[in-house]
Amino acid sequence: MKALVFQSPGRTAWQDVADPAVKDAADAIVRVDVVTICGTDLHIIKGDVPEVTPGRVLGHEAVGTVVETGADVRTVRPGDRVLISCISACGRCRFCREGHYGQCRGGGGWMLGHTIDGTQAEYVRVPFADLSVHPLPAAVDSYDGVLLADILPTAYEVGVLNGGVRPGDTVVVVGAGPIGLAAIVVAGLYSPGRVIAVDLAESRLAAARSLGADAAASAAEEPEQLVEDLTEGLGADVVIEAVGVPEAFEMCTRMVRPGGRVANIGVHGKPATLHLEDLWIKDITITTGLVDTYSTPMLLRMMAAGRLPTSALITHRFELGQMEEAYDVFSRAADTGALKVALGGSQRQVFFHRWVPVRTSTGRSSCS
Repeated sequence: MKALVFQSPGRTAWQDVADPAVKDAADAIVRVDVVTICGTDLHIIKGDVPEVTPGRVLGHEAVGTVVETGADVRTVRPGDRVLISCISACGRCRFCREGHYGQCRGGGGWMLGHTIDGTQAEYVRVPFADLSVHPLPAAVDSYDGVLLADILPTAYEVGVLNGGVRPGDTVVVVGAGPIGLAAIVVAGLYSPGRVIAVDLAESRLAAARSLGADAAASAAEEPEQLVEDLTEGLGADVVIEAVGVPEAFEMCTRMVRPGGRVANIGVHGKPATLHLEDLWIKDITITTGLVDTYSTPMLLRMMAAGRLPTSALITHRFELGQMEEAYDVFSRAADTGALKVALGGSQRQVFFHRWVPVRTSTGRSSCS
């Protein structure tokens, strides 16, 4: 099959790789119908995530069709259209039992496109399928559903919930890329008093306004002063960092009010300075986190009911074989206006057999 392979920092290739196969009875093989590119993928290509080794197929977000399952899979079967979560969960370890799937110690966590081959391919093997894929209702379009693989649960759990957004709050979102825009959407579920978006690109600030931001400020034009003016000098109740660069994080800590919360979502590849000489007296809370995706079923129900206005987040569509072109457009978002790019169609058709246990005369199981 074809897949997008990480070769070394700065180098990837859309190339032939071996078809995935069931390795464990809890696996599912899924044909990728719609896949997208994450900002984290750009961090990987830059070399910011050294755990990703050369030869790895990238990607951790997709919607697809199940074509084969292991013998222990009970919740999906071949032919089912499913959402592939960016997080895999063993379901048995301490963290999974507490709903902290991102910290799974039973072989799960963030695996796809990280420690095993990912979704930017024609087919993908998904471990722990019963907890790691979600059947999609007919009411959810595949191009909308793919947003539930990562950015919506990440924005909700790591941004809005960790940040403790409450009715009437002033919320600042630093970074109006896909994750930041998703944070603006889901913050609106809690009726904040105002939401302020900060970014360098005017096109992204315009998108932020269209998705619910009450005010927008260029990161190059003293956004801290705008926050101070709008809050009568107090500062924001919640500041969400959705960029992943030191300057953005440090800006967030200057914008938050005493007793406020800074929720870091961004993937950081360099150290950021924590100015405790200024912050120790302000009673602020700083949170970090990898998404757990425990909220995905709830968000999926909301999307099926038409309660998540997210279609505008996908600005560019490509065929699957145009992966390198899609990366180019996504990586030059300031020039192209790209928010989320989605790829689908033109997959090679492969026929798989469902793996089911067959009891032999020796009492051992084999595959049919």
